[in-house]
Amino acid sequence: MSEPSVVDDGPASAARIRPDGRVHAGGGVPRAVNPLNPLNPLDPEGSRGTDAAPVLSLGVEVPVPAAGEVWTVGAVVLNGRGEAFAQKRGPHRRLYPGAWDVLGGHVEPGETLLEALAREIHEESGWHLRRVRRLLRVSTWTGDDGNGLRHEADFLVEVDGDLDRPALERTKNSAYAWFGPADLHRLKEGRAPHEALIHDLIAAVVETPPPLG
Repeated sequence: MSEPSVVDDGPASAARIRPDGRVHAGGGVPRAVNPLNPLNPLDPEGSRGTDAAPVLSLGVEVPVPAAGEVWTVGAVVLNGRGEAFAQKRGPHRRLYPGAWDVLGGHVEPGETLLEALAREIHEESGWHLRRVRRLLRVSTWTGDDGNGLRHEADFLVEVDGDLDRPALERTKNSAYAWFGPADLHRLKEGRAPHEALIHDLIAAVVETPPPLG
C-alpha cells in the first residue's frame, strides 16, 4: 500500500502533525485523527485491503463526533463534465422514500467519519474513495423516522471506478443520474418544500465548480 499524501488544494499552510496525534491543516481548529497515521485515518495499518491510501487535500478538516451524537456522512462525486452524482432512494426506504440523495449514510459505532465515508461510497456505488478534496458543510437535520437529531458532514471527493457503471445497492436505491445546473430542480422530487439540503449541497458545487488540482 502506498503512503498517504497531502495535496495543496488552496492557499492553506502546510499541515502540521502535533505530538498528541492531532493534525492542524491550514489555520483552522485542530481535529483528532489516528495517531498511527494522521493523514490517513482510513487504513492506519494496512489492514483493509490493498487499495492505495486516499489523498487528503491540504486544509481539509474532519469533524470528530462528541459522545452520544449521531452522525451521517455524504459524498459529492463529479464526472468529467462537472455534473454531480445522485441516486434515488427506493420507495420502501424509511427515510425520504423516492427522494434523490448523495452517496453516504450513518457512521457506525467505532468508525471515524472518513472510515464511514469510504465504506458508504463502496457499498452504494462499488467505487473506491481516492481523494477527499474538501469539507463542503456540516449541518444538522431531523428525519421523519422519530430517531432524533443527526449531524452530517458532506465532502467533495474523487473516486476510483467506472463512473458510467455504478454498482447501486438495488435493495435500497432504484436509479441514479448526473446533475448539472439545468437539472437541479429534479433534486427536489420526493422532498417537502423545506427539505432542500441535497439540492442546495449539489447546487453549491455544480454552479460554482471547484478549482482543478
